[in-house]
Amino acid sequence: MLGFSFRFRGKTKRLLTLYNCFIEHPGVGLHPIQISKYTGLSFPEVILRLDNTNELFVRLPKRKDGITRYRLTSSTAAQSKEAVEKMIQSAAKRETVTLYSLALIILSVFTMGLIMTFPYDSIAP
Repeated sequence: MLGFSFRFRGKTKRLLTLYNCFIEHPGVGLHPIQISKYTGLSFPEVILRLDNTNELFVRLPKRKDGITRYRLTSSTAAQSKEAVEKMIQSAAKRETVTLYSLALIILSVFTMGLIMTFPYDSIAP
């Protein structure tokens, strides 16, 4: 895309699935392969969502055997399920507003350029 991607827009269902997986396994750090098996999401998708949404998930320090695990952030774990769902939905809405705003800005700049190319003499009486 334009050098950035949306972290919540279009991904709310997957994020909620990951969140529910951690809720079903409280107090345990989970490896992405375990999460993939529990949720049915692909392994690369799980890694991408876990790494890109630091508001929800945190990477734990590697163990001696080199296994990387993830958990919910303490602030996310302390909130109710409804509050987390609301937070994810509001973040997705914010990203949607940003997308539409950028599209409107680009359209406006294009329209201004188009208007400026018309000769002034053809408009004046």
